[in-house]
Amino acid sequence: MARILISAGEASGDIHAAAVTRELKNIAPDTEVFGMGGDCLREAGGEVLFDIKEHGVMGFAEIVCKLPALFKLKKAFAKVIEERKPDCLVVVDYPGFNMRLAKLAKAKGIPVVSYISPSAWAWHKSRAKSVAQIVNKVAAIFPFEYEVYKNAGADTEFVGHPLVDIVKPHLSKEAAWKKAGKNADRDLILLLPGSRLMEIQKMLPTMLQAAKLILKKRPDTDFTMPRAKTIPLKMLEDMVKAAGVPVKIIEGDNYDVMFSADLALATSGTVTLEAALCGLGSVIVYKTSPITAFIARRVINIPNIGLPNIVAGKRILPELLQEEFTPERLQQEALALLEPERNTQMKKDLAYVSERLGEPGAVHRVAELVLRIAGRNNDIIFTNFELYKTIYAQTDFCYVLYYYGSSGKFIYSLDYQRYD
Repeated sequence: MARILISAGEASGDIHAAAVTRELKNIAPDTEVFGMGGDCLREAGGEVLFDIKEHGVMGFAEIVCKLPALFKLKKAFAKVIEERKPDCLVVVDYPGFNMRLAKLAKAKGIPVVSYISPSAWAWHKSRAKSVAQIVNKVAAIFPFEYEVYKNAGADTEFVGHPLVDIVKPHLSKEAAWKKAGKNADRDLILLLPGSRLMEIQKMLPTMLQAAKLILKKRPDTDFTMPRAKTIPLKMLEDMVKAAGVPVKIIEGDNYDVMFSADLALATSGTVTLEAALCGLGSVIVYKTSPITAFIARRVINIPNIGLPNIVAGKRILPELLQEEFTPERLQQEALALLEPERNTQMKKDLAYVSERLGEPGAVHRVAELVLRIAGRNNDIIFTNFELYKTIYAQTDFCYVLYYYGSSGKFIYSLDYQRYD
């Protein structure tokens, strides 16, 4: 029986941790998964020892304020490692804390898999070298991420992006439209302010003011806001009421809602890529503390911060950051994206982003990788994607199976230690 310690510190990481947990139990039902996560991890069969509602934080200045709590959390994890003796630690995103946890685990002889790894491709490349020294395996979700970590000396495998597996509609079109509040003769704009309390506080008021301005120019528009499980419902209700703008707050079936909408006003993060896979364009926004913004502008070395823009290799969706993020600018960019010609081009660009994210099966490949690192690789069976061909190779040290998908494109390789 494999014992997997997992750490996901925010809502998006909770979704990915849950997907991997579910697949781990599909492959090896007796696998134990425990650690930090939220409702998604719990529903997938993981044991939530530390709830993400208490630990989500982002930004340099913001992390400093939370340091005492994070030190306490690290100490609690050390106790879990000592008592439960996991076979592997899987760290999912949340790099400010997870890289410290990975260092602790490695010092105690616990192998570490980094999934949704620190964005070294956006920061200084030395960050990739630091990660390479701490973790045993990087499960890369972007092709450019694979190259950065490989060049930094990390043991890296390109697994593809998990959202390709996760982002799928489940309701009928009629049921989805009803859930979303979509009417055929009206535009539907989603407000996606984030999954952290500080994001709600910084982003939602401006989004709500922009919604009021949009209604003045385009009165046949409705607004819906999916609630992240990490955010109290009353907090959102109070903010919407204070703004005096009609917004429908919903829970669950987020991807069905995204497939039903016409546009999103979205805080930069995974949600913008989720929306892109639903064919939903966004005006991407972000605002943080002045000191965090000051530092970020000096260390981030890419022209765009929105994931769809990064994947596309060019700016296909507008980004409004810091002082540019105003109700007036947000209204302007939103109305521009709703214009037919601009909207048609945006849809084509979003389809290209989807193609760039690789073939399905990423979550399955990550689960197999984790079990292999945990010492459970001898009886793994590939079942979740159609194989076009399999190539068997033999070296002086191991046997290697190379898997190719139905398009003939390389998907995955699996190596077994030779004992003969």
